[in-house]
Amino acid sequence: MKWNLRLAAANRGIWKASELQRRLAEHGLVISVGKMSGLWSGEPASIKLDDLDVVCAVLGCEVGELLIPEPEKVTRPGTEQAPKTAAAGAATMVTPKRRDGRSLPPA
Repeated sequence: MKWNLRLAAANRGIWKASELQRRLAEHGLVISVGKMSGLWSGEPASIKLDDLDVVCAVLGCEVGELLIPEPEKVTRPGTEQAPKTAAAGAATMVTPKRRDGRSLPPA
């Protein structure tokens, strides 16, 4: 999912996080500066559904305007790709270890 709060707010003439924070507080949703920064920056860790209701009410929008699906990011069964490595195709260097867990001296 892509979080689209900033664009939704801008479409309604709200250009600053502090202005949206004030409007949310007027509707009973008091958000800390840190959480507001996360919501505004585009990658919130989480948001409660009740809080999402208040955001939608303040902006006069639907949830679909705030949360944009990105189905292309979903891995489908049977189409899994091998994990990418930093040095794809390069030989991997293995360092042998002793049975007690300590590494061997340099060769």
